[in-house]
Amino acid sequence: MTDPRDAIARRNAVFALMTCASLVILAAAVVSAQDTIFAVVTKVDKDKRQATAQVLAGGAVAESVLIPTDTVQDNLIWKKLEMCHSLKAEATKTPEGYRIMSVKMLDAGMLPMSLQGIAGDCLLKKALEFAPLVD
Repeated sequence: MTDPRDAIARRNAVFALMTCASLVILAAAVVSAQDTIFAVVTKVDKDKRQATAQVLAGGAVAESVLIPTDTVQDNLIWKKLEMCHSLKAEATKTPEGYRIMSVKMLDAGMLPMSLQGIAGDCLLKKALEFAPLVD
């Protein structure tokens, strides 16, 4: 016969194992809370601490603030960020805006269709602002 203490020890071990597995799954769910967003920058602060952009996330385009993490802020892409730049980023939604975890620069033609018109209008506006300086 088996000792009842052995059965209790096995049950406790199984319970501990299930708890650990649940914590791993929960941690993975928290990490996957990052969304892939596409954005067209409409305004950049002088200190480059944040930028305003038209952001496509979850199928809807809305104006939002992009806030870089320290590693993104040290990235050359963010240091050279200008109005009309097209971005693809991994971000988390916060009450202040989107917290950018990683960022890639895109050609405007690589943006989803709902942002291509915004990028085109922005580039035309930017070109017309500089046109008088060409002469």
